[in-house]
Amino acid sequence: MLATEPIGIGKTGVTVTRIGLGGAPLGRLRTKTGDKAAQEAIAAAYDAGVRYFDTAPRYGTGLSEQRLGEALQGLPREELTISTKVGFLLDPAQPSRSGRGRAQVACDFSRDAVLRSLEESCARLRTDRIDIALIHDPDYAPGDPEGDPDAATGNHFREVMEGAYPALHELREQGVVRAIGLGMNQWQMLLAFAREAQFDCFMLAGRYTLLDQTALPQLMPACVERGIAVILASVFNSGILAAGPSGDATFNYSAASAEIKERARGLEAVCARHEVALPAAALQFPLAHPAAAAAAVGALDAGEVAADLGHAAAQIPDAFWREIGQRELIDPDAPTP
Repeated sequence: MLATEPIGIGKTGVTVTRIGLGGAPLGRLRTKTGDKAAQEAIAAAYDAGVRYFDTAPRYGTGLSEQRLGEALQGLPREELTISTKVGFLLDPAQPSRSGRGRAQVACDFSRDAVLRSLEESCARLRTDRIDIALIHDPDYAPGDPEGDPDAATGNHFREVMEGAYPALHELREQGVVRAIGLGMNQWQMLLAFAREAQFDCFMLAGRYTLLDQTALPQLMPACVERGIAVILASVFNSGILAAGPSGDATFNYSAASAEIKERARGLEAVCARHEVALPAAALQFPLAHPAAAAAAVGALDAGEVAADLGHAAAQIPDAFWREIGQRELIDPDAPTP
């Protein structure tokens, strides 16, 4: 797979590279991702040919956007595709870089909040435009940030349809943003949005991966039918498919269950027989679906960027894909590279 291959987002004229740099790790204040490491990660991605960069105000309460904006300064803007998100406002809009007195985050999917959010994101990103605007986690509820997949039109669904979506639709018509979509973890609400409105793309985190294909039967074919490009996030399910099923492995931001670890061990065993790295299989598998345009992969430093691009380019034999299918380690209907 060519990681830097440009892929179009529907009929918008926007292109993304098959591998994009996900900005969540760039916002971590109290890890090894300091300013220098963040800048080096972004530079390494750009130097390798990555041209798609994703971020959000919630990532480090603005820090991810700030760091990305600083690193991309001076680069040809027309070469870059930047996505960020609306739905959560920061107060103050420019948070402290020290982490002390960090900005407060307020959930708001109204029209006014969307317009303010995009204006403030442009300031942090040091750009005059956003290429892809994504509505962020409309299933969010205090104390339940993952949302309830059984309430596909609950939480902020109507707020989005009455506020955020019309605002973004108008901005798209005006050319202020070039593509609009949603980004979230569950697939159920994305399917409901696909049936009710005209979105260009969805960012789906962790629900179409080597370990979790729950989005396959309904959401992915609906996206193909409607021309909605899917940008995959959390393709490593927050850790287990990158580091393997160790004792402290995480799956979708929580401790991995015994069942998940056992399935990961099964995949790991097949990988060993075919001399395939588990992260390489995890990165390449979901991109084989015709709905999938790109994978936004986070990195803490330049070394992780290089590793991810290496996994994307790795040669994986057909026999590997056949075996994991025969062993029912993936959904038999899932397309493979």
